[in-house]
Amino acid sequence: MSLDKPYLDVPGTTIFDTEQARKGYHLNQFCMSLMQAANRERFKADERAYLDAWDMTEEQKQAVLARDLNRCIAAGGNIYFLAKIGATDGKSFQQMAGSMTGMTEDEYRNMMIAGGRSAEGNRVVGEDGDAQAHRQPQGSAGHTKGI
Repeated sequence: MSLDKPYLDVPGTTIFDTEQARKGYHLNQFCMSLMQAANRERFKADERAYLDAWDMTEEQKQAVLARDLNRCIAAGGNIYFLAKIGATDGKSFQQMAGSMTGMTEDEYRNMMIAGGRSAEGNRVVGEDGDAQAHRQPQGSAGHTKGI
């Protein structure tokens, strides 16, 4: 039985719910392993070999290798676990967040100091009509509610 998830219509936002947690379990466990210095050294010595020891999908492994945090999140990663990858690479959370938005660290910091990103264009689909119009909200054609 599928649950109604109206929050899926928030543009640019992946909610870490039970479905995401299930999907990203092994990815997030890999990230947590990086809390131990010996594991960080093994990972840095041969990233692919270390990743292959984990029951992760190839997409998850490729996302980690590319350091594409947005792909990691789409593949079930939780940003608080993914931060361990950044720390292993010597990056701050601010640098990581900047990379996820396509900004430099300075651009990201300046945006946050100025009050953060504007909500314009980042509303729920159907609210003001233009936010990610290509996505179909739940309950529209192709979805059944109440079953």
